Amino acid sequence: MNTVAELKELPKDQKVPYEAVVVLRKSSIRKARNDSEFLMVEFGDKSGVFHYICFGNSSHYQLFLNAVEGTIYRVQGSTDYYQNRFSPSITHIEKVHESEVQRYLDRLVECAPIPVKELWTELQGFIAKINHAPLKETVNSALSELEKEFKTIPGAISMHHAYRSGLMEHTVRMCRACVSLLPLYDEVDPDLALAGVILHDLGKALEYTGDLATTKSRLGHLHGHVVLGYRQTRRAAIKAGLSEDLLDRLEHIILSHQGELEWGAAVKAATPEAVFVSMVDNLDAKMGMVQYALRSTPENQDFSDYVAGLGAPLLVRKPQYPA
Repeated sequence: MNTVAELKELPKDQKVPYEAVVVLRKSSIRKARNDSEFLMVEFGDKSGVFHYICFGNSSHYQLFLNAVEGTIYRVQGSTDYYQNRFSPSITHIEKVHESEVQRYLDRLVECAPIPVKELWTELQGFIAKINHAPLKETVNSALSELEKEFKTIPGAISMHHAYRSGLMEHTVRMCRACVSLLPLYDEVDPDLALAGVILHDLGKALEYTGDLATTKSRLGHLHGHVVLGYRQTRRAAIKAGLSEDLLDRLEHIILSHQGELEWGAAVKAATPEAVFVSMVDNLDAKMGMVQYALRSTPENQDFSDYVAGLGAPLLVRKPQYPA
């Protein structure tokens, strides 16, 4: 039984038979240049993902067309590459019976590299650094209502920290950066900035759903995480008695944290804290992509696969200094 990472390490110049147990993460209809439709199917396990192109004349087409995201399959075929991207053939596929699912979970679900308990404990330490009592209560209240989801949901579906507990890892890493950078910027209010960092993506705990394959929930499609996070924070802040001025500023951080309107921000950042949080968010999102590429690329490769969020493959070899 092969993992996805093991398959990608096999020789590129020959087709090698394989067998793997993988999760169907998503299946979408695409159009070729001649207007014919095909399916782009994404499979994965905790070691990585690969895409399978399924045309209408394939015996698997109807299966993948009606497949449920998060379903676990046993697949067989041979390794292959298309435009230098790993794209194996599939000659046989069968759904893994529910009685067998548990035995494969450890190899299928990719988790944050830092244990959940450690992340949660560290996050509580950052919350304790917020000195203003109503702000601290706002953060605790908003977070406690979604604690279970916050601890497990990915940071994104595909771009960065796209694995179990990725949202919490992203938030904790942003807190680290925030605390380290705040002494350089006296104009940024520390309590507002730290509260904004912790709550900026909380709406994703409502936007995303699914354990093995994350998809958008109904509210995720209709409202999006920016609005959902704004609403969650507003309820908690009113309950905590946060002043109108601080509430406006905290809400603005959440509404503007994605930086650009075309990236999903409701408004452009217009306070020192909002500018600061949006920049820290962008930094950690990009570095999350770098960290993932570094740990998921086989040791015998100089470059990672193409990283969409960076717009290029990443050079993974460490710098070599002369002796």
